Amino acid sequence: MKFQLIDRIELLQPGERIVTVKTLSLAEEYLADHFPSFPILPGVLMIEAMTQSAAWLVRLAQDYANSIVVLKTARNARYNYFLRPGNTLRCEVSVKTMDDDSAAFTASGSVGETPAVSAKLELMWRNVGGPGSEPAHADRRIVEQLKETFALIGGPGALAAAEASQAAEA
Repeated sequence: MKFQLIDRIELLQPGERIVTVKTLSLAEEYLADHFPSFPILPGVLMIEAMTQSAAWLVRLAQDYANSIVVLKTARNARYNYFLRPGNTLRCEVSVKTMDDDSAAFTASGSVGETPAVSAKLELMWRNVGGPGSEPAHADRRIVEQLKETFALIGGPGALAAAEASQAAEA
């Protein structure tokens, strides 16, 4: 992925749902062309932000068994808001189904109370070496980088909060 579209994980319930945020800055390189006099986050990158959020649910469910998690399909995408620099996109993604080779999610993004985007996403995964291959050196390097990114965006703290919440409910 060329663009990291998750700044922070706010809520993480492994196997169920994730809430992430992305604050759009005028320094984002894709805004120079989209559009110079009216910079907005391209709709496809809103979908990508929700896809990246869903990918964390996949990685955690599989304990990082696959290095590559990608969007297979996006259905019923609806755009309701022009996300401009200074706005924060809050993505909420819930697991519908997860099996051996793909997972389905419902996803939405909002700016404050205003709905911005929604879609039904399906993700699939592989290792660099191909389906069913043992993780190669490249896969291990990718997974290590993903774990570092997870730490930088607050994943461990969100996991600890979820565990504490479950313990308090028990």
